[in-house]
Amino acid sequence: MQLAQQPAVATDPLDRILAGGEVSPRFQPILRLGDGEIIGYEALARGPEGDPLHHPADLFSAAMAQERLVELENLCRRRAIEAFQAQSLPGKLFLNITPDTLLQSDFQPGVTRRLLQGHGTSPEHAVVELTEHSPTEYDVLRQAADHYRCMGLSIALDDLGTGYSGLRLWSELRPDYVKLDQHFIRGVDRDLVKQEFVRSIQEIALGIGCQVIAEGIETAEELRVIRSMEVPLGQGYFFGYPQAEPPRSLPPGALGGAAGAEQRVGRRFQLTDTAASVGHEAPALFPDTRLREVSEAFRTHRDLHTLPVIEAEGGRPVGVVHRARFMELFLLPYGRDLYGRRPVSRFMDRAPLVVEHDTPVERVSQRITEAQEAGSERDFVITRGGGYHAMGSVLDLLRKITDLQIRNARYANPLTLLPGNVPIYDHIDRLLEAGEAFCVAYCDLDHFKPFNDVYGYSRGDEVIKAVAQSLVRQADRQRDFVGHIGGDDFILVLRSADPVARCERMLHSFEAQVPAFYSDEDRARGGLTAKDRTGSASFFPLLSLSVGVAYPDPAHCLSHHDVASLASEAKHQAKQRPGNAVFVERRRKPSGLTPS
Repeated sequence: MQLAQQPAVATDPLDRILAGGEVSPRFQPILRLGDGEIIGYEALARGPEGDPLHHPADLFSAAMAQERLVELENLCRRRAIEAFQAQSLPGKLFLNITPDTLLQSDFQPGVTRRLLQGHGTSPEHAVVELTEHSPTEYDVLRQAADHYRCMGLSIALDDLGTGYSGLRLWSELRPDYVKLDQHFIRGVDRDLVKQEFVRSIQEIALGIGCQVIAEGIETAEELRVIRSMEVPLGQGYFFGYPQAEPPRSLPPGALGGAAGAEQRVGRRFQLTDTAASVGHEAPALFPDTRLREVSEAFRTHRDLHTLPVIEAEGGRPVGVVHRARFMELFLLPYGRDLYGRRPVSRFMDRAPLVVEHDTPVERVSQRITEAQEAGSERDFVITRGGGYHAMGSVLDLLRKITDLQIRNARYANPLTLLPGNVPIYDHIDRLLEAGEAFCVAYCDLDHFKPFNDVYGYSRGDEVIKAVAQSLVRQADRQRDFVGHIGGDDFILVLRSADPVARCERMLHSFEAQVPAFYSDEDRARGGLTAKDRTGSASFFPLLSLSVGVAYPDPAHCLSHHDVASLASEAKHQAKQRPGNAVFVERRRKPSGLTPS
């Protein structure tokens, strides 16, 4: 009796996986460390659960051994793009690609672009991650970067610091992103050498217009240090493990309460205008607005480059229409007849840059730079309470920032380069005019004159800069303002949470630095001997900081003069206390003012 032949069954695990497409994508978020917003996801592949090739290292090792790497990578890429599009995940899709697949006989140019376009994803929303594994891969990496960049994809150099010629690759490939290997992130809060390495990489990246992604962030302490060095982007288990269905946004507090990125003394400080100051009116469209009406709107408003598209109910922005791109479509042969009746929702840019009206202009500029969308045609939408308010242009924003920087530099303190009196007063007056709640802290050094007399002005300048660094380090870069009135007097305008706690941390930070400014003898004695105001020799304790805190009432403080009066009285009370001290003034209006 002859038995019927059974169909062949793939017994090799890799054969079975490739034949059945049994690869599952996982996505890990990549986010801006300034505000926690997710800017994209790295796609990672997994084999079937419980399978010997479940782990990606085993899976790809098997594919390389059997010379089927191209086949596996194409499958992983397809599954990742399908899942990314099906979930409508925000931001960019980061795809890992092995450079030497370009040399394989079964490599087919253009597969990635066709997969993206076939699933409705623009190549502009994808990033190719390239990794160097051996010294022989340099030319291959350059060839891969050129290949994918020509297709419109961005390039990321992965695992910087582990390759054979990382800095050479970085300088010649000019990637859009560079991913700093997790070796340099793990324990960075306890390793000064790693901190210097990360700081140097970030400085280089700023100079060449590249964005650094810190990989492998796992603890709040690592995050705090990475943010303090102004690394813009991060990724790691601290924010989430790779998941099949990742979160579209991180919950409040996901940054773990880590302190915001430090301002650097002499480099940056918050400007005194918001996105609303560069806004201009532009008529809003609705998703069902016909293209012929869009054409009429552009004809009527010849000075506008971009029109917003908003929801009919609530006014939330859902897209924008750019004049140049619209006219390319509408001016095609028969373009008006073909498209005139179609809704704008089918042709609009669905990922516009949207900022709230009170966002500092410096932060808007950072958002544009991070999104790599700087250009005269890349206008942005300004909202108020989530609803459409106005449009802003990049050119107007750059003019505003330039004007503010020139003005602030003119009035900056020459030692610390922090804002001086005029920017401080302007900032306070603007907050009073807007009726916004804020806290002002007046900081003054104790026993600074005798220290200067004994140790000289050069050492005194070092103390002043140390105070400035302590204040800036604890301030919230996005919400707080640090100013230097002159000498050893500083003003902080705080709108962040727990301002008194911030001031106390500033004191602790400065207190820890003070002993290093003294000689061994004075440090052991706890102070120094110098002449007092009468010319007699007196003993003066170690330097300390007095901080007077006040909460001005915008309804009763008419200008910065009233605020200064409150802050001066609070500082006077703080100086009556020995050592480092914070005094909180209960009064919210200067003496002599009566309720209106």
